[in-house]
Amino acid sequence: MAAAAAARSLLAAGRARAGGRRCRALPAAGAAPYCTVAPQQQRRQPPPDMKSYLWSRYKEAKRVTKELVPSIMSNMLNPDAIFSNNEMSLSDIEIYGFDYDYTLVFYSKHLHTLIFNAARDLLINEHRYPAEIRKYDYDPNFAIRGLHYDVHRALLMKIDAFHYIQLGTVYRGLSVVPDEEVIAMYDGSHVPLEQMSDFYGKSSQGNTMKQFMDIFSLPEMTLLSCVNEYFLKNNIDYEPVHLYKDVKDSIRDVHIKGIMYRAIEADIEKYICYAEQTRAVLAKLADHGKKMFLITNSPSSFVPFRKVNERGVLLWDKIHKLQKGQIYKQGNLYEFLKLTGWRGSKVLYFGDHIYSDLADLTLKHGWRTGAIIPELRSEIKIMNTEKYIQTMTWLQTLTGLLEHMQVHRDPDSQMILEEWKKERKEMREMNRNFFNAQFGSLFRTDENPTYFLRRLSRFADIYMASLSCLLNYEPDYTFYPRRTPLQHELPGWSDQLCTGTFRIPFLQETVQIK
Repeated sequence: MAAAAAARSLLAAGRARAGGRRCRALPAAGAAPYCTVAPQQQRRQPPPDMKSYLWSRYKEAKRVTKELVPSIMSNMLNPDAIFSNNEMSLSDIEIYGFDYDYTLVFYSKHLHTLIFNAARDLLINEHRYPAEIRKYDYDPNFAIRGLHYDVHRALLMKIDAFHYIQLGTVYRGLSVVPDEEVIAMYDGSHVPLEQMSDFYGKSSQGNTMKQFMDIFSLPEMTLLSCVNEYFLKNNIDYEPVHLYKDVKDSIRDVHIKGIMYRAIEADIEKYICYAEQTRAVLAKLADHGKKMFLITNSPSSFVPFRKVNERGVLLWDKIHKLQKGQIYKQGNLYEFLKLTGWRGSKVLYFGDHIYSDLADLTLKHGWRTGAIIPELRSEIKIMNTEKYIQTMTWLQTLTGLLEHMQVHRDPDSQMILEEWKKERKEMREMNRNFFNAQFGSLFRTDENPTYFLRRLSRFADIYMASLSCLLNYEPDYTFYPRRTPLQHELPGWSDQLCTGTFRIPFLQETVQIK
């Protein structure tokens, strides 16, 4: 791999500058060697001209980082790959299940505009909100999935896997909230467990945070922000909890009252993206003798397969088993399991909603689960660009410089380190803007995984951009998760390769910290 080759070149450079070091093997057999600092070098005093010394290290790191980029770019990520959180063999799968929306079928960009406009009009016509909010249009580039909303403070934000708010991503209306104000409101940037959304991302039983996990929630977040913005700009006193409930109810009514479905049926070509590759996936599974089923909460008339009967009338027959090719309405998952006997790891179910589609199936019933994450393809394409690779490689290297040079406590060194910290902050903001100017990547908050990714890793055995990715794999393919080094496993090579994947050697400058 390119990263490994780059690491070896860095290691060789490190050895050339690391005279007097001795290496020993880790206790585990076959593990990579790591270096220890000879006692006489631990006691060595730092050079007298710290400014020249630190900036020379900086320039050397810049040079080596620049040399790394071509080798990294030779090993691009595949946007059509399937990624594994848990080892799973398709040879064990006998039954494939699917959600409908954003799994079997994808929608055009026009659908979210339709939902936004319809819910906005419901706010005006049924909830008596000011007609002036009609001036706000849907912005598809404002929000991303997985964000949290503080119902009581009317704040939209991004939270990481450890319940920490990513500063710079907290929005009141359409305006970012200054970091100092966020820290004052939350006594830091950590959100306590009792304030977080509940297990399924909802704000209930005292939980003040709501997590938006559904792709359909993008227009909801935008509408919330727009109405908040209107009230704030016009100095209108309002209750945030009531606003949240009214917007939530309006978005719900767009679905439940059939407004969205009628609009789609009236102009299918405008709203539905036909996926011939999805047809190919289903045909491939059928050819290999796999059983398949569809479970959806969309109206049965909207799912374009077969109606209950010609008139769409529900029959009164007692159901003893589910028959191939038939459509069944109502019921529940437990009744479905009872009628089919489809339990355990022989079932693989695909859906786009981490909670409502996947969580219970894997936790309570032992099904294998596959998450459909359409945003994955576009994010990987960004990660494959030269600009992104240059920025991330240098960001990791700069972080390593700060980590290793922070032991120098003299005023000159501290002044330089502050410059580096400022540059690092700017680079983080640049990295965020690659994906979304307000909230960044769906999967990361700076170095940490997002809360969204934490739940994705827990509830999905595999994840991919679309079902069509299955066409790249044989029906007996086994998915193996990559062994990502834990933090306590890193020192075996991190001293030689600095911080992260692209570490720069600073071995001879390492100072013992007492």
